[in-house]
Amino acid sequence: MAKLVLSMNGAVQGEFELNQERLSIGRKPDNDIPIDNLAVSGKHALIITILDDSFLEDLGSTNGTYVNGKLVKKHALKNGDVIAIGKHELKYVNENATADDDEFEKTMIIKPGSASAAVAAAQAAEKAGAAAQPQAAAISGMPSGRLTVLNGPIAGKELELTKALITLGKPGTQVAVISRRPHGYFLTHIESDGDGKRYPKVNGEAIGPKAYQLKNNDMIELAGIKMEFTTAS
Repeated sequence: MAKLVLSMNGAVQGEFELNQERLSIGRKPDNDIPIDNLAVSGKHALIITILDDSFLEDLGSTNGTYVNGKLVKKHALKNGDVIAIGKHELKYVNENATADDDEFEKTMIIKPGSASAAVAAAQAAEKAGAAAQPQAAAISGMPSGRLTVLNGPIAGKELELTKALITLGKPGTQVAVISRRPHGYFLTHIESDGDGKRYPKVNGEAIGPKAYQLKNNDMIELAGIKMEFTTAS
């Protein structure tokens, strides 16, 4: 199983198995990996694990998150990667890792009423559509998924779900991920304002902290935007 090895100045302080879908790193004690150091933000970074692969996302930390000496916002982890958070290091150990950075789609900002958000979402949809055919071969036998925006300035826009992982929402307000797995598409809550537990809704019901398997024609509500999830027949 994949794991993170926490160390400081070469001294190992602990090992953490990546045996859950979401694993938080930060100074606050309620994190899955708490690091009690002033250089570390309260909620510093997040590890999302999908099957054999893990993805790192900085949560807007003050001092940033580095991988192999490079400042990152999002990064698909590879075996041997070293994550630097403050003065601490986390070595990623996973000989079965297969993902690359192209698999971690940039967050699609869907803030209602924002013209720049509309442009960004349209560009994301066009990029995803252009990549749909070559990537479809990688998921043979599984219907392709699509999101259709139903309200706001980009109503009617469609986003083909061709990546292994795509983040949706408005950072600091509400963010979720849709992951593509061999047996379907799953929606998972990442963050929200307030206490962090304002979960996305599907068909009018909050999905809670666990991954929700999407079904054809499900109605998703996230960051003030309504979207319909459909699969190819």
